[in-house]
Order: sequence, then structure tokens, then C-alpha cells
Amino acid sequence: MISLFSDILLTLAALGAGGYCLVLSRRLSRFTDLERGMGGAVAVLSVQVDDLTRALKQAQKTSNTSVARLDALNARAEEAAGRLDMLLAAMHDLPDPADVSAPKSRSVKRRRAGKASEQEAA
Repeated sequence: MISLFSDILLTLAALGAGGYCLVLSRRLSRFTDLERGMGGAVAVLSVQVDDLTRALKQAQKTSNTSVARLDALNARAEEAAGRLDMLLAAMHDLPDPADVSAPKSRSVKRRRAGKASEQEAA
């Protein structure tokens, strides 16, 4: 009787393990299904990572090009600033426009003809 009871328990345990394995195999097949399961999600994420990697490389190339352009523009700006400094220094050497007035007009005083002849006579 005990052996019958142990055989029944062993059979029930084997059926339980078989049922558990069946459930696990179904879950695993759904998990690795590339269309609907987690395998599909992993595949989609892998594709997205590849796309992001390509986009990152393109962005790095673009930023390197922008850095080169900005360096060139910065060099030109520094050169122009140096020329402006030289021009400002040269402007300090010029006379102040307030000190330089318009050319003085000459005023000519005419002598009267009568006085001029009197002075000549004297």
C-alpha cells in the first residue's frame, strides 16, 4: 500500500513537472517570438541602437566641420580686431576736430583813396 501511494505521488510529481515544462516551453516560445515577443523587442532595440550610432557619427562629423569653420572665423575676427586696434591707435595721432577750425578767412582792409594819397604826400 505504501508503495502504491509512493507510485501515485511519483506519477503526480512527474505529471506536474511535465505540465510545468509545457508551460515554460510555451512562454519561452512567445518570449523569443521575433514578431510579438521579447525577441522582437530586442531586435527593434538593436536596430534603434544601430540607427542612433549612425546618427551620432554623423553628428560628430558635422560638429567637427562646424568647429573648423568657427576656428577659421575666429582667426579672421582676431585679425580684424588687430587691424581695428591699429586704426584706433592711428586715430589718436590725428588732431582733434574741435581744435582744428575752418580755415580763417582773410579780411582785407582797404584804404581809402583819399587817405592813401595823404599818407603818400606826408
